[in-house]
Parts: sequence; C-alpha cells; structure tokens
Amino acid sequence: MTPAESRGTVVVGAGILGCLIARESLALDPGARVTIVDRDLVSGGASRRSAGLHFPRGATAEVRELAAESQRYWARLAATRPGLPIHPLGMTVVAPGAREERLRREYLPEARLRPARSLPDGITLPPGASAWTGDGCHYADVPALTRALAARLRPRAEFLEGAAVTKIESGSDGVRLALGTGAVLAAERVVLAPGPWIAAEAWRHLVEPLGARVKKVVALHIEDPPTPEDGVVVFQEEDAFLLPYRERGHWLFSYTCPEWDVDPDTVDPGLTPTHLAQARALLRRYAPGRADRCASGRVFCDAYAPEGAPMVRAVTDDGRVVFAGAASGSGYRLGPAVARRAVRLLHAHRSSGTNRKDEK
Repeated sequence: MTPAESRGTVVVGAGILGCLIARESLALDPGARVTIVDRDLVSGGASRRSAGLHFPRGATAEVRELAAESQRYWARLAATRPGLPIHPLGMTVVAPGAREERLRREYLPEARLRPARSLPDGITLPPGASAWTGDGCHYADVPALTRALAARLRPRAEFLEGAAVTKIESGSDGVRLALGTGAVLAAERVVLAPGPWIAAEAWRHLVEPLGARVKKVVALHIEDPPTPEDGVVVFQEEDAFLLPYRERGHWLFSYTCPEWDVDPDTVDPGLTPTHLAQARALLRRYAPGRADRCASGRVFCDAYAPEGAPMVRAVTDDGRVVFAGAASGSGYRLGPAVARRAVRLLHAHRSSGTNRKDEK
C-alpha cells in the first residue's frame, strides 16, 4: 500500500463552504496544517452556479441564528476587503398581507421591514398581497469569491485539486483517505463538505443515515439589463426571488423546482420546457412583463436537510469525521456560521476526547 502522507485537518470539498471551513480552522489555530481536497477545481461544483444571494431571514430560530452570524461575517469581510465581489442591494418582500406577523418573526431585526412606499418597476401585486422594504441584503459572485478566498489561503493551506477521494477509513490513530491520484492521506480529522455529492461512494455509508436528499435547483436568466438602483424582489410564499445580476447584465429568477432525488453527476444542466413553464407561470402573477423574457438559465442541484437547517454532525463514533452541509440552497448565505460550527465540533472532540455526534 502507498505510504500515507500525514496531515492535520483535511477538508473534502473546495466550494464556498469548504474554503470557509479551512479559513476558520486557520483562524482558530494559525499553525494548523490544513489540506483542501476536491475532485474538481476550486469552486467547480455547486458554488459555480450559486445565485449568491444573502437575505436576513430564517424559517426557524436555528436558521435565523445562522443567518445573523453569517450576515455579520460577510459584512466584516466586505469592509476589510472591499475588492471582493460582494454587492449590497435593496430588498422588497412580497407576501400576503395577512402574513405580516409571521413575516416579521422570520426576518431578522436588522432587516427593518417596513411597508413599501412604491413597487419596483414591473412588479404587480395580486389581490391580497402586500409589499415591504428591507435592509441587510447583498449578493456575491460566489465562484469568484471562492477563488479569492482560496488564493488568500494557499500560502497557509494545501490545495489538492482534481484529486477525488475514493475511500475513507477512521481508526484509533486517525483517518486515512485514499485519492484517485494514488496518494493516501493520514489526517487527524476530516470535514466532509461535498455539496450535493452526498452519495459519493467514499462516504455514502457515513452520510446516508443523516437523511439528506438532493433536489434540483433551477434559475432563469431574464435578458433585461438591471439598473444600479434595482434591488432583489423576494416572493416569500413561493420561496422565489428576482435578483438583479448587475455585473452580468441580466436578471436571475430563482424558483422552487419540485424535482427530488437527482444525481449531481447525471443531472442535465439544460433547461426543459417544464422548467420554463413553471417559472413563467409564477412570473406572470408578479412580473408579467418579464415572463416571456425567460429563455435561458442554469440548472444544478443541492443537498437538503430533513428539517431545513444545515447539518453539522460527527459521522464516525470517534468524532474524527464531521459532515457539514445540506444547506438547502443556502450554502453561501449560511456558510460562515456552518463553517464555524464544523470547526468547533472538531476541536471539541480533540480537546475532550469524547464522542460528540451533534453541534446545535
């Protein structure tokens, strides 16, 4: 057998979450040896197609806590590194007027929701609907941001791109990872941040008991140039949004596609007539002038947790291997808080030597 190369922490997955986990590991222990492994390039997976929208809300108290922590993180990062592709924008929330009390529970206080004085251009309200204006929203070019974070990490962390993990074994002396390159890594601890690749052969037996599922994610491109004043329009009940992609010069309309249990290795990246029909039907209710402008877009997938909140769990009895993810389409929005939980869980095991299966 190939001799194992010793590592401290190995992060499997070089998407936005994997890079944030590596960043948090080094923030906690600047002298740590961290290796990020990915079968593709940095940001080559689901992060490549992420909408990158952050809005300050959460359907549960746990998600609101994650959203608030992540919002503070992104705000600090944007302030200290203003060249990063993180762009603030205004927010309009559309929902039934009778749901206002629930709406105010779900949005963070930082959103400062207040009745909208006017509607964004092209938006109409169906009977019974109301609109609110809110703060604390931004969007990011997630693949560019991920690459920028990775570039800053490289002097202190090792990246192994194009190196698929083919086997993981946890034992009394650590974790061994076999790579498709023929290399074998020996790690003290491992974080699995595989995005939608939760059923990969190397870790399926570890992740499957968590009950996460993979759902298709579809977003349409609307070929109308947004203005600098345009903000995001969130359709609360439908879990959909219209995002002005200023740097790309078009709008993005994300809606909830009901296709479950798809395989990220075989999902067709092309739109279907059904996708177009579903998106246009919803747009005709709120933005009829843009419905027929939907002619292209992006199709990918993400892992969803059974209870909606991202999962950070030890998946081996010795606590050396932790899964972080199943963020239900909010990997960027909640990523900083999820990364911190993953790193805390690893170090709690390291300090106590006890089994820790959950980090709430």
